[in-house]
Amino acid sequence: MYGVYPRGWGKTFNEVIIMFIACVLYPGIEFALTAQTKENAAELLKNKYNDILKKYPWFKNEIYESKFSNNKAEITFLNNSNIDVLANSQSSKGQRRNIIMIEESALLDDFTFQDALLPIVEHGRITVGSLAIINPEEPSQKINFYTTAGFRGSDEYERNLRMVDDMINLNGQIVIGSDWHLGCWYGRGSTKKQIMYKKRNMSPIAFAQNYESKWVGSVDGALVDILKLLKLRVLPAPELECPKDKNGNYELCEYCFGIDVARSNSDSNNKTVIAVLKIIRNDNGSINEVQLVNIIVPPNGLNYEEQAIEVKKIFKKYGGNIDLVKSRVKAVIVDINIIGQGLLEELLKDNYDPVTNEKLECWATINTDDKPKVINSPNIVYGLKAQGINGDIIRIFIGYIESGKLKLVRNLSESEKGININNKDTIEIKQAYKQTDYFIDEISNLKLRKTQNSVTVDQVVRRVDKDRYSAVAMGLYYIDMFLNEQEDNTYSDDDEIVYF
Repeated sequence: MYGVYPRGWGKTFNEVIIMFIACVLYPGIEFALTAQTKENAAELLKNKYNDILKKYPWFKNEIYESKFSNNKAEITFLNNSNIDVLANSQSSKGQRRNIIMIEESALLDDFTFQDALLPIVEHGRITVGSLAIINPEEPSQKINFYTTAGFRGSDEYERNLRMVDDMINLNGQIVIGSDWHLGCWYGRGSTKKQIMYKKRNMSPIAFAQNYESKWVGSVDGALVDILKLLKLRVLPAPELECPKDKNGNYELCEYCFGIDVARSNSDSNNKTVIAVLKIIRNDNGSINEVQLVNIIVPPNGLNYEEQAIEVKKIFKKYGGNIDLVKSRVKAVIVDINIIGQGLLEELLKDNYDPVTNEKLECWATINTDDKPKVINSPNIVYGLKAQGINGDIIRIFIGYIESGKLKLVRNLSESEKGININNKDTIEIKQAYKQTDYFIDEISNLKLRKTQNSVTVDQVVRRVDKDRYSAVAMGLYYIDMFLNEQEDNTYSDDDEIVYF
């Protein structure tokens, strides 16, 4: 069975209460609720357990005991039926249950499903009594998928299509779903007016997935494999600044900023985006991976001077220093095509923080003839013009995705249990998680188009920006071209392999 529902409108509640009813009716049956992590699954089961007992207190008469902890949840019924939790990962391999309920299956890749989850339901429920057989009239080896719509081209999207075909051909599969209209009709969640307001202000992709239950993104000519992109979400938390040691000194980190520049007063228009990329090297100096530790979007409507002040303040937060030997930020890559030239001019002079009156020193460029207002300013800014190198930028971006060398921050729901958020940083850190979601939305909306001499990217839906993609892609281009110290390719004349 497969269900696609709008986020937040009862799919998990329905999922769990189905298990409760089946456990009462079928003695000795074993269920497992699975999610991205066991912690996430345990939290979901605990919340719905409490919710169900409030609404239907008679279930208390059927339950023998319940146990809940951070990564464990188990409910045992008087008739020896049982519900517990597992993770949608290889850690669940070798487990056995009669039925599993897969939560947010759009995030599950097909290899993990086939290798780790599918064998879990290898054995059906044995009936109680002297015969002790598998009831031929009872569905066995059953797997139920519950999810918010995801991305077209993903493994789960393809499974959805196969199951629809099986349903048409009466092969024992069923696919059901609904969009926001059903919940709204029955008075659940937001009103129609509130939802229409959200539609005007949310990302079109986020609204299509979470409210309209539409699978989104480009299948033909997609920029990257969206499933590979989702697998890169492994970083437990964003970095709001460069970490410090116990003495208050910045740790030996290495960052680059990619900045896509915009100038607009409208939130629906393109935005200036600062992508903070952290470089992790191998012992030989080559790049092992690049971590997208934060994406910062300054308020729209800032003039170029105000944007330059924001950039320099963020530069200092990540250990940037005008003494380039000490600086943790190695370069700030700025798109200087037309609009970006205005920001560049402001970065090339002294600025002052209007709140603290702190002086923010003048910078110089690494690669252009633009003269700074202050002589001998540090060469921090790399002015990038995409004309002529756009194909290289795209190629390098795709390479980092395909090779898995780019790492992204995990989904907030997977990380919030394991991070300590103090009150001061709560909004900022949650925004960092959300910006990674928006970045993935943008990538899913891009497709490759071949030009006469190269390739470019087009937006499938014009309302979805590509500023976050541009900022990250420019940063990766600079890192790969100028900061990736390659292995030594010189060989000794008596090297046997070279001689052979």
